Amino acid sequence: MTSLKGKRIGFGLTGSHCTYDAVIRPIEQLVEAGADVLPVATTTVMTTDTRFGKGEDWIAKLEEITGNKLIDSIVKAEPLGPKIPLDCMIISPLTGNSMSKFANAMTDSPVLMAAKATLRNQKPVVLGISTNDALGLNGMNLMKLMATKNIYFIPFGQDAPDKKPNSMVARMSALKDTVIAAIEGRQIQPVIIERFLDGE
Repeated sequence: MTSLKGKRIGFGLTGSHCTYDAVIRPIEQLVEAGADVLPVATTTVMTTDTRFGKGEDWIAKLEEITGNKLIDSIVKAEPLGPKIPLDCMIISPLTGNSMSKFANAMTDSPVLMAAKATLRNQKPVVLGISTNDALGLNGMNLMKLMATKNIYFIPFGQDAPDKKPNSMVARMSALKDTVIAAIEGRQIQPVIIERFLDGE
């Protein structure tokens, strides 16, 4: 199995505020495995306060866990391609909004720039979706990304099929294993799971 020791991994967060808590432990696991984790965030993450916490507090936690300053602009994210290449870029949580932009080659945030830069280097991008529209209009963007070379998915499934039948969320606890598989050029399987049974 591939070791993460010494690997440079970008970790991007987009605005699925209710999911931030679920990715903290997986980030810690990457650091504990010896990876150099570079945090990246969208403006929404940085500037929005919700009942799930203040943006500045989440950023402070990310910087504390990783030991690295947040990459908070498109200009700062661009060097992750040619000058500071990543072994893997993660976006988790990935909202439906950012997913639709990524699938259609839009680069309007530091997170999407970091992902674009990584694909340019033919390195893996791992996505952990969290969207209420995965089985709605955004379904075509999800499938487009699933069929794209060097893009891998943390296993995902419907999180609340009775109340939100179009919603799908990744099993964040599988993040580390997904990253290891992606660096090896494999999509971890099964990729579509019964997520609503997880209790995460």
